[in-house]
Amino acid sequence: MASGDWTDQQNDAIVADYFAMLADDEAGRPYSKAEHNRRLQAAIGRPRGAIEYKHQNISAVLKGLGEDWIPGYKPAFNFQGSLVDAVARWLATHPAWLAPDTRLSLAKGAPSRVREAPTLWIGPPPTLGNAPPPDELEQMQHIARRFDVAERDARNRALGRAGEERIVRHERSSLTAAGRNDLADRVRWVSEQDGDGAGYDIASFEPDGRPRLIEVKTTNGWERTPFHISRNELAVADERRREWCLVRLWNFARDPRAFELRPPLDAHVSLMPTSFQASFPS
Repeated sequence: MASGDWTDQQNDAIVADYFAMLADDEAGRPYSKAEHNRRLQAAIGRPRGAIEYKHQNISAVLKGLGEDWIPGYKPAFNFQGSLVDAVARWLATHPAWLAPDTRLSLAKGAPSRVREAPTLWIGPPPTLGNAPPPDELEQMQHIARRFDVAERDARNRALGRAGEERIVRHERSSLTAAGRNDLADRVRWVSEQDGDGAGYDIASFEPDGRPRLIEVKTTNGWERTPFHISRNELAVADERRREWCLVRLWNFARDPRAFELRPPLDAHVSLMPTSFQASFPS
């Protein structure tokens, strides 16, 4: 059996094997992790335990990329940069994997999606949780910045639209459960009906009738995956801070969960300008 640092060929082989299992997992098809491991031992000359741990490393890389990972391989960190490069190479040669229609169709094909309830699990934002930031946060943030995960999610219109639709259903279901069918009937999907530009996606209500303006940000990644927010959205959040909220929908492809952020947003997240308008002097 080989020892020492993994070669690019070994990394490429185990990354391809991982994505084969992940595709089966997301589609609800049965597969054997043990059989995959045995085939890899023969192909790359690494022992069973090393292969298991490298699969966990790949889960960690995917977590940093804001992507779904195999639940049975808990993310393990402090991996080599060459593994990140191997995952990036696989994704570059399989662009369909990140295509919105491909991933959403996989998600909808999984059995858990059929039984999906209209109400969501909504927990506290990471800034208000009792747990301290995870030790791997810096490594995850480095990967997210390197591959601009926030920009990728922002450009994924199919993912964004599916997330907004999910929150519309949640709002209507919650109001109905509170005995406010009259308000549930008046929930509006503003970005779908009127287009972008309002500074929020959904116009809903609190059970007591107060307006509730919701901006939805969706990712397949974990709760700390970065996201983009526009100057206009920030302005509306400031102008209508009693009514406006941001709903962060995460882990969307597998088990959607959410939390809410209320203005001022800079109390919860670090806001960093990512582009500038260039104009010619008069």
